[in-house]
Amino acid sequence: MNLLEAFIIFASAVLSGMLFFLFPWNSNKLKLLLSLSGAYLFAITVLHLIPEIYSTGDHLIGIYLLAGFFLQIILDYFSQGIEHGHIHVQHHHGKAIVPFTMLLSLCIHAFFEGMPVGGTHNEHTSDMLVFGIVIHNIPIALALMSLLSQSGVAKSRSILLLSIFAIMTPLGMLLSAYLSHAQTIDLSSYYQKIMAVVIGIFLHISTTILFESSENHRFNLQKFGVIILGTLMALGTVFLF
Repeated sequence: MNLLEAFIIFASAVLSGMLFFLFPWNSNKLKLLLSLSGAYLFAITVLHLIPEIYSTGDHLIGIYLLAGFFLQIILDYFSQGIEHGHIHVQHHHGKAIVPFTMLLSLCIHAFFEGMPVGGTHNEHTSDMLVFGIVIHNIPIALALMSLLSQSGVAKSRSILLLSIFAIMTPLGMLLSAYLSHAQTIDLSSYYQKIMAVVIGIFLHISTTILFESSENHRFNLQKFGVIILGTLMALGTVFLF
């Protein structure tokens, strides 16, 4: 496992969340970031990740892709869609509360995303996954901090919870890297299946973001431009680097 990649993923999530305290963020800015990340994730999934897992000739790999897609549907139920920008403040007896099931679901999502990064020996794929996770975690971190702030959570505790979320992807990378080098376990035969599950998660998240990018089925030139930018970024990372 590349420790620098793990640090970049952790630091990007923490620093992105900290931006919530430094700059004013509204729902429109968050949606633009989400559209950028959704377009990038969708494009690298279609252009590179799906062809890579099917290149092994395993015709049952689609089952694991579907499993990841439906796993994210289940996680969405508990996370209340914070992965694609939904912020729902829960109240109990008139007081805002922190939905810990949402935090747990978000952490599981982040942990799974890290596993293929730690298990791959393809540097190009690893770089794309890392950049995709980083660009995806920026709006998630901002949405998480917004939710915690609206729930009345103290700043110090919010940063702690943000750090827990931020460390989950590196932990997934660490476990995958450890298992792939363990003498008793050969993770290489399972790597493509793990990757397929994560691809299914990416597909669900990215398509949900892109479908929601048009409010009331109205064309938004600004969001469309951001989506085009995210797609061009993906084309550049796939074919130029």
